[in-house]
Parts: sequence; C-alpha cells; structure tokens
Amino acid sequence: MMKTGITRRSPVTFNLKPVKSEKRGDWKVALAYENEGDGPHLVDLSHCPRWDLQDQEVGKWNPFGFSIPGHPGESVMKNQVIINRMNGTQAAIWHLSSENVDIPGEPAYTDVTDASVFLAITGESTFAIAEKLTALDLAEPAKTAPFLIQGPLAHVPCQIVVMDSGKNSPGMLLTCSRGYAHNMVEAILSAGHEFGLHPAGEVTFKKWLGHFK
Repeated sequence: MMKTGITRRSPVTFNLKPVKSEKRGDWKVALAYENEGDGPHLVDLSHCPRWDLQDQEVGKWNPFGFSIPGHPGESVMKNQVIINRMNGTQAAIWHLSSENVDIPGEPAYTDVTDASVFLAITGESTFAIAEKLTALDLAEPAKTAPFLIQGPLAHVPCQIVVMDSGKNSPGMLLTCSRGYAHNMVEAILSAGHEFGLHPAGEVTFKKWLGHFK
C-alpha cells in the first residue's frame, strides 16, 4: 500500500483504548486491548485492503495470482488473501496480511477500503451471536467453508464470509458500508454481551487466522 502522508481512520470506535498499537502505512492499527480473554472476540479489520473486481469475464482474472471461484457464493483463501465470487461479473478481494500492498492498477479494480467497515467475529459463540442479528443460515451444513453469504445483518446489507461454522475455529468476517459502522458495532456488542463478547486486536485475530492454511 502506498504511503500518502495522510492519516486514514477506521470508522469503528470501541469504548476502549488499545494497550498496544502500531502505525502501518497511513493507518493506526490496534494490536491488543486489555482483558481480551478467550473470546468470543470482535475485531476491527477496516485497515485491511479490500477491492471489488468487476468484469464481464471476471472468472478469467487471477488477483494476486489466485483463481477466482467459479460460482457465486464460493470463497477461497490462500496466503491470507480471501477472494469471494459475488455474482457473474464481480468478485471481492480481502487482503488480511500485515504487509504493505500496492493498489492494483487495472481499471477493473475498485478500492473499497475507505468506503466500508470490515469486522471479524470469532470464538465459540460466534453463531449464537449471529442468530440474534440475522435470519441468514450462516451454518448451512451443505456449504463448505469458507463461503460467502450476502444479506442483512442487524438490518444492514453485508457481505459475510463464514470461515468455520464448526467447533474447531468458529468465526466469520463481514463488511458493509462505512456509514453503518457505529450502529453495526453497537448491535454486535449488544447481541454478544451475554456471551462475553469483547473487542480484540490484530494479534489475537492473527492467532485465530493461523488455523486456516
């Protein structure tokens, strides 16, 4: 990601200050909060680069050297890059690595990082929390994780990737329009209060992500 000399701010605010953070490119990234515990956790990933790729033959593209899934709703993850097939002409690319990443130069790519909020919910109670926020079937046994579901969470249109709906490393990632950030975080934390949902930083998230190769 190119440095521009500006400060980019996440739309997410927690009622906690991180105990450890770092400057990464133009972002200040929260690495850890006090008393994160064993989860479940809510993590702000809005600093992670994200793009939409749109083309009539989108399946022929190979973003970051990876093939785009053949069918809408399918996702692939490799080297901390997630590629989601959204429909016949569009894919979403989420880059979870801590490395600086250059913006793809082709006009088919649209950088949506600053236009959206990006969150992770991880831990044993992830889908019990989600059930309070959506009627979407996020634990559909017929689908193989990771997979993409597009629909409302807390009445907000979202892209949701279920990483694991079982008992090994349950969790999901979601993105929606930046303007919904405050209400989305408030709704998720409220739904997760009875389960001990707590904000966590990127260090805890990366430990969870390490279960997916």
